[in-house]
Amino acid sequence: MNKETNVHTLDVKQYTLSILVRNHAGVLSHVAGLFTRRGYNIESISAGITENPEITRITIVVTGDNRIMEQAIKQCRKLVDVIKVTNLKYNEAVTRELALIVVKANIENRSRIIEIADVFDAKIVDMAEEAILLEVTGNIRKINSIIQLLSPFGIEEIGRTGMVALKTRSAIPAIN
Repeated sequence: MNKETNVHTLDVKQYTLSILVRNHAGVLSHVAGLFTRRGYNIESISAGITENPEITRITIVVTGDNRIMEQAIKQCRKLVDVIKVTNLKYNEAVTRELALIVVKANIENRSRIIEIADVFDAKIVDMAEEAILLEVTGNIRKINSIIQLLSPFGIEEIGRTGMVALKTRSAIPAIN
């Protein structure tokens, strides 16, 4: 490993980008392709219509080198249907994700699973003899924490929405 490679390795970090685009077919694919062509793994991506039905907000979480990421952001801004790209810093944004988790349950562990769900403000959306389906909303730490605590019971399925994020308006750092 040469000195230059080592320097770039130290610069690798996670980026959360909020990208406003015109609501047209194929735009999400173009934006995602810009990052994947550069070898970035997209850790999370979500898209939805904003308060204006002609505009979609794409929230994308990628890990990468600062210098190359800046180039990718500049190129993203040049895409025809991209209106605005914002690099959201952790303490300047509120981030949320929704997860649906199916946990194996039986008479012996059911009450413990429900206790864990209560601690995380998770909703029980379905319950069967052999499993409980939970809905939990929060930042990535909260989602990962409840998954870790439920893992010993046996997780049968997980569905995650991907992160959504908005920049805060107040001068007080965001509480994620």
